[in-house]
Amino acid sequence: MDAEDLKIINLARSARARVAAAEGAAVRDETGRTYAAAAVALPSLQLSALRLAVAMAVSSGAASLEAAAVVTEAEQAEPADLAVLRELGPAVTLFLVAPDGTPRQTLSA
Repeated sequence: MDAEDLKIINLARSARARVAAAEGAAVRDETGRTYAAAAVALPSLQLSALRLAVAMAVSSGAASLEAAAVVTEAEQAEPADLAVLRELGPAVTLFLVAPDGTPRQTLSA
């Protein structure tokens, strides 16, 4: 894991902690820009942290993603989150990380 990967993991952890959300995520686009988000859990709107971070990247002009990190209590990545990553690159690396920063899985979406 390189410094840029550690950066998105730290951004995801910070996003989660900032609002005490169930999960935090960060993505890095093809130009190296990063986007971080926390899960949204409103009665009328439910968004995973990863889907929100991807939406932020796309709405900012990102054409593809290089890597993503999700900080969560979950043991596995959500299939819907993996599907979103696949739409933005043939080999996006996903780091699934426990809240304490311990890596759980590294996947190629």
